[in-house]
Amino acid sequence: MKVSVAWLREYVDLPELSALELERALVKVGLEVEGISDLGSTVEGPLVVGRVESFEPVPKVKKPIRYCQVDVGEAHGGVRGIICGAQNFDPGDLVVVALPGAVLPGGFEIAARKTYGQISNGMICSGRELGVSDDHAGIIVLEPGTAEPGTEARPLVGLDEVLIELAITPDRGYCFSARGIARELSHSLGLPFRDPALSVEPTPGTPEPAYPVAVVDPLGCDRFAARVVRGIDPSARAPEWMRKRLAVAGVRSINLAVDITNYLMMELGQPMHAFDLNLIRGPLVVRRANAGEKLTTLDGVARTLDPEDMVICDDTGPISLAAVMGGETSEVQPSTVDILFEAAHWDPVMVARTARRHKLPSEASKRWERGVDRELCLVGLEKAVRLLVQYGGGTPGTELLDFDTRPTRRQVQLDAALPSRVAGVDYSRERVTELLQEIGADVVADGDRLTVTPPTWRPDLTDPADLVEEVIRLDGYDKVPSVLPIAPPGNGWTATQRRRTSVGRALAEAGFVEVLTYPFVGESALDALGIPADDPRRAQVRLANPISEEEPALRTTLLPPLLGALRRNLGRGHRDVALYEIGPVFHPGNGATPPALGVDRRPTDEELALAQAVVPAQPWHVAAVLAGDAEPAGWWGAGRPVSWADAVDAARLVVETAGAEPVVRAGTNPPWHPGRCAEIVVGGKVIGHAGELHPAVCAALDLPPRTCATELVLDDVPLPGIVVTPTVSSYPPALIDVALVVDAATPAAEVQRALTDGAGELLEAVRLFDVYTGAQVGQGRKSLAYKLTFRAGDRTLTVDEAVAARDAAVTVARERLGAALRGA
Repeated sequence: MKVSVAWLREYVDLPELSALELERALVKVGLEVEGISDLGSTVEGPLVVGRVESFEPVPKVKKPIRYCQVDVGEAHGGVRGIICGAQNFDPGDLVVVALPGAVLPGGFEIAARKTYGQISNGMICSGRELGVSDDHAGIIVLEPGTAEPGTEARPLVGLDEVLIELAITPDRGYCFSARGIARELSHSLGLPFRDPALSVEPTPGTPEPAYPVAVVDPLGCDRFAARVVRGIDPSARAPEWMRKRLAVAGVRSINLAVDITNYLMMELGQPMHAFDLNLIRGPLVVRRANAGEKLTTLDGVARTLDPEDMVICDDTGPISLAAVMGGETSEVQPSTVDILFEAAHWDPVMVARTARRHKLPSEASKRWERGVDRELCLVGLEKAVRLLVQYGGGTPGTELLDFDTRPTRRQVQLDAALPSRVAGVDYSRERVTELLQEIGADVVADGDRLTVTPPTWRPDLTDPADLVEEVIRLDGYDKVPSVLPIAPPGNGWTATQRRRTSVGRALAEAGFVEVLTYPFVGESALDALGIPADDPRRAQVRLANPISEEEPALRTTLLPPLLGALRRNLGRGHRDVALYEIGPVFHPGNGATPPALGVDRRPTDEELALAQAVVPAQPWHVAAVLAGDAEPAGWWGAGRPVSWADAVDAARLVVETAGAEPVVRAGTNPPWHPGRCAEIVVGGKVIGHAGELHPAVCAALDLPPRTCATELVLDDVPLPGIVVTPTVSSYPPALIDVALVVDAATPAAEVQRALTDGAGELLEAVRLFDVYTGAQVGQGRKSLAYKLTFRAGDRTLTVDEAVAARDAAVTVARERLGAALRGA
């Protein structure tokens, strides 16, 4: 929100304040100041009023260029020749001229220079060139008689203003107006406030409406007011002071009627709309849109409406997207003579969803979704009619429509001692009452129990905690003591936290890079992964107000956003990528309605249990994805691309780091390739899968072929017990190699497990170092060669002991898996 200090001085008598003092005054009441700028300092050097005496077109130039004779006053050399490309002025018009030596915003220096065959001795300026508006369609033309040539031009175009720019938080929507900001400055500085909403006595509604209107959905629109002005001068322009204030606020001047609605929106915070009365066909109807209806809004875009959108319709259909943007069919034209002003109060949630759905944020919707004062409708209409009649002529209609179904104002019960308990500052009951009345609330005291009716412009004040915040804010945040709380003694990290950290560190040391992705997904992401319709991962928790309609649910698997991060990295030119993420997934609760929990007391155990029962289950998963080369090529030799075995190794690393022993066996589960997918089992339970992604998945997600991934349910890995320090033996090991022939489909991990179980306590390590398939072992068979390490902790093993242990291991492998010693 941008507003000038001069405008604020109309409502509060501000003393002369430096920029720092003004910023402190605003920050004191909780407003975030983005900048305070003196517009006069943005243009250096001579900037004067000039009068166009004559002009002639520059010949032999494709675009229209004029060589103008401009009188800039005797003190500045009289009449000067200036080249100008604008076409919106005539001889006799007063314009703004930057003379040689001036420096415009952006460091643009003005000098006398030859252009188009003539010496241009200055520059006729537009609003954008001076930094006072975004208008660059033509140069600034001042009202006739505004000033004499040679007069200083800064005050005439708003360059004498001090401009405040504020970042308004969602709960302070009333500060999207000069009225709201001035009110806050009056609180901060202890100065009287003159409310512009009280400057007129609004005309009450009449039995005969200004125009026939039917409000079909009072939940979406609980107040709708309208009034007509007929016979205005279509050529009348908004006064200079109004256009200047709009320009300073960043709003482009359009025409008188529209400028008036924009000005009142900036002044009061009440968005309004002006219709060309003669373009409306039949009575107006305020309703929800029908599915598939279309409306071309003022920005020229044809929009397909949603049944949740509120629209204003005539006999031809929707003519305005309510509270967001009007339609082309009824907009005010250069020939408009009859105006219908509309001021209403719309449901903030509806407006917010409509603006996001159509990607159409507007100044009006920005205010509606944060809350607008319901009492401003008739005030806004009255001021709009008066301004239009004053500057555009015309006759105001005596009829006024006021459809009013406003709810009863909410009352909040407040313990007068609550602000003191929260802030640690002693606020008396009288002080609490005084501060709440200062913001416009009605307060009725019954001992220490206060019944507070918040003002109509503060829809955010709904709970005792909101009122406590107001008391603390207005009394001064600086009075709240800064006390460092004593941290309660703790036991350090929990076992679960230590496990997550250890797993993340192990994956990082193995070459993976951690990423943090957004947990939002849509059905299309699961479709791309080939997840079946009956898969539990299809049961999603949907968001009530999603950021994107394409991703309206919370993830049930880490893979969709993680694979999206992989694709983005590959798209940025990274060829070899290994990423991992540790985070929660979300599974729906029991579907019950959560209880309404207030903030004025601690919920009971029963209420907490009911609330917890509907909270989605949020188990922690760990996932990793790989693409490209696992080992790069170089002068040392050929590289090695990633394979399903790397994904399985990553899964093993996770489980082993978590303190458990994984069992790896063949499995199938989308989105993995059915022939290159491994199940990871811990304690007899499948906790995840690892392997190569299905080719169809890689194609659907635009990933390289043979991209690999693993995902495990980390919470399903049992927490390790007390770790026993291993005994380190100083005796030499006995190393024996053994090659076993098994069926080709037998997992190597099963063979290794059988050898481990059979070898007994003397086996220290077993490692697979060779796999062979060929004619020597037979069709459908393979040879697995293992290196067995035997060692005793109290003696040197004899050859017989080592061989006996080896034979015992082979025997178990033969009995379980039909393994045979190769060459035997």
